[in-house]
Amino acid sequence: MSSPYPFSVVILTLNEEHNLPACLASASACGDVVVLDSGSTDRTCEIARTAGARVFTQRFDNFAQQRNHAHDAIPFKYDWVFHLDADETLSPELIAECAARVSSAEAADHDGFYVAPRMIFRGRWIPRCTDYPAWQARFVHARRFRFIEVGHGQREAPGMRLGRLLHAYDHNLSSQTEEEIRAKHARYARAEAAAFLAAHRPASALWKDLRHGPALARRRALKEMSYHLPARAALRFAYQYILRGGFLDGMPGLAYCRLLAAYEAAISREVRNLRASLRPDSPSTP
Repeated sequence: MSSPYPFSVVILTLNEEHNLPACLASASACGDVVVLDSGSTDRTCEIARTAGARVFTQRFDNFAQQRNHAHDAIPFKYDWVFHLDADETLSPELIAECAARVSSAEAADHDGFYVAPRMIFRGRWIPRCTDYPAWQARFVHARRFRFIEVGHGQREAPGMRLGRLLHAYDHNLSSQTEEEIRAKHARYARAEAAAFLAAHRPASALWKDLRHGPALARRRALKEMSYHLPARAALRFAYQYILRGGFLDGMPGLAYCRLLAAYEAAISREVRNLRASLRPDSPSTP
């Protein structure tokens, strides 16, 4: 019997036995659920197969490569695919909206749709200090859509035609301990620093996006401009906690803003280290 929700879901995993059951349960009504694993050594693949998901394996290089590999190599049952991570879940309202969009005439005019994540931290949605809605390209046409890697994450490739969905998916930031989050941020900081130094966008282009671009372009330009500012950690904390109203998110908001400040400090250190390693008089790496 065909599903009333004619789209596929792909979930990226690596040792996600604790998070995956909730993710799979949220997508169980969808007509095709696929797990793309990158070498788990726990019960992740067993849990996925038991829940009825199809499991594929691919070595992880970066998020864009992994998601593009899914488009290229996995025989999805449907053309439209929702991309999830194992610590994310779909809502019934979002599932119904996705089904309605792919069944409408506008599907032919779009290569994908932006969807906003609701960040859940310490059991509470913290919209203000996570800049909700921070749009992500997640619901896409597998044969038309391509991702590119930016920093530690992915973004739509140039030229993609994107709409926006009204409903959000949930991202459980508390699926890891705060020590694990700090360790992950340390890895991400290196990627963010390398991406910033490789971009070399002139200040005029950043100002143009900041002053006249759409909301998403302004947000991206502001992030890129922040790399040129001193005391980035303190400025990020002040921006998220005070200007963006993170204090209204309660104690979870305060804790998360502190994590963001520590992340910015780590990025600044990595930028300094990379710049030093690129100087002509720096010791060569063996």
